[in-house]
Amino acid sequence: MPVGSTGASTGIDRKALWAVTELGLPAIVKACTSCRSTRHHPTGKFRVNAGGKLLDVWLLVSCESCGRTSKITVHERTHVRALDHDRLLRFEGNDAAAVRELVVSGAFRLDWAGTWALATDMPFYDLAADPGPLEVVVRFELPVPVRVERLLMAGFRLSRGAVRGLVGSGRVRLPVAVDAKVRADFTFVVAATSPPAAP
Repeated sequence: MPVGSTGASTGIDRKALWAVTELGLPAIVKACTSCRSTRHHPTGKFRVNAGGKLLDVWLLVSCESCGRTSKITVHERTHVRALDHDRLLRFEGNDAAAVRELVVSGAFRLDWAGTWALATDMPFYDLAADPGPLEVVVRFELPVPVRVERLLMAGFRLSRGAVRGLVGSGRVRLPVAVDAKVRADFTFVVAATSPPAAP
């Protein structure tokens, strides 16, 4: 079950979809041997070297600063029978999906800056003016670790203090802590405010 999934409908009629959209793959953090940069981007290519029955597979990356190409080990001295044939063909064919899969797999230290944006299917939602309940489904196109309060700040266009105030008051009800980092789909609820008391 996705992070924060409630497993059941909230019964709220009004729903909104927020999507963490992909702007690009994260940079791989790796010291460059030619300059002081530590940000590298995949070139989209693999290098496969066969020595008898043993294989070496590298992902080729390029330094963001100086452009120097270097290798990151994917498989080292691996017996040819131990590597899935279709996977090997993907490496040999420089399959773009294989590059993406490998980069976001968590095998490397990554810098996610500038890789995502938040898109919503609703116009600006004024929490102060709209007292009705709302269910918001957050979907991730890219498994980028994002702090929940950052998503709320972007989605509602509010300051950090305002977001924390709404969560603290119970108006915004989250399945995880507001300062938690999430990277998978979840749902939260904007609760209805009580109508003003009759004079």
